[in-house]
Amino acid sequence: MQPTFSGPRTFLQLPAALADGSAPDVTIVGVPFDLGTTNRPGSRFGPAAIREASLMLVDGDHPELRVNPATTLRAIDGGDLDIVNGYMDESLALIERQIADIPGHVITLGGDHTVTLPILRARAGRDGKGISLVHFDAHVDTWKDNFGGPVGHGTPFHYAAQEGLIDPKRSIQIGIRSPVDNETMDYTRDALGFTVITAEDVHVGGIEQVIAAIEKTVGNNPAYLTFDIDAIDPGQAPGTGTPEVGGLFTWQALAILKRLGGINWIGMDMVEVAPAYDQAQITALAAATFVWTYLCLLIKKGSSDE
Repeated sequence: MQPTFSGPRTFLQLPAALADGSAPDVTIVGVPFDLGTTNRPGSRFGPAAIREASLMLVDGDHPELRVNPATTLRAIDGGDLDIVNGYMDESLALIERQIADIPGHVITLGGDHTVTLPILRARAGRDGKGISLVHFDAHVDTWKDNFGGPVGHGTPFHYAAQEGLIDPKRSIQIGIRSPVDNETMDYTRDALGFTVITAEDVHVGGIEQVIAAIEKTVGNNPAYLTFDIDAIDPGQAPGTGTPEVGGLFTWQALAILKRLGGINWIGMDMVEVAPAYDQAQITALAAATFVWTYLCLLIKKGSSDE
């Protein structure tokens, strides 16, 4: 067995194609894009950092879920999507076209949170509109403008809601705690209908209440998981562009995620990892571990459906 510090630098050392030439069940791709950031740039380097950190997770099964995505899933790492560097609209359109061409279950490594919008647009052609969003983040990302620009990492779920890509009334946000004008928060909760769980709600109320709220909100609706790494407290995930104090601990996010195996997941993205601000790869490792845990859920879900 190869040591974790050598070998392919893909996510979990997955191949670029299956040996038998068939289509994979799961494809992981990177989107090295950060033109939508409003504070510190650098998440274009996130996909590479997450892949590198994922090599810590290739040498065994999940200790509780008892599965190993690296050896069990018919999965590949499809590399990075193309972008048009320096051009927002052209890049988003290109991302949408490329995601639409990928069969099966797609997991995206970002990149800033803007990339979720073209992903959802692409998925609407396959999964239909009105899906549920399970959104881990410090920020609501429903601003109607990107602090001076029309589209960016603060706006994806405003546009996704207006386009009918998601059903906000069956969607939930976890970890919210950033400064946000009252108008935007009222728009998010009251006008759109998102269920909003703050980071303090998680700390004080406990993870079981969060899990119950997610399951109640989503029900059996197809659900997309979008995970902004700044949902995690910057003491445990400093490598991000817009850190906010008082966030979730990694154990809390993992405890929530691994109990959501009954959700009808259709895809995931992990965004906003900016390795230039990281310390000892702890942000990248957290991001890789959340993706690894999600992959474990897919295995458990598949075995229970058989």
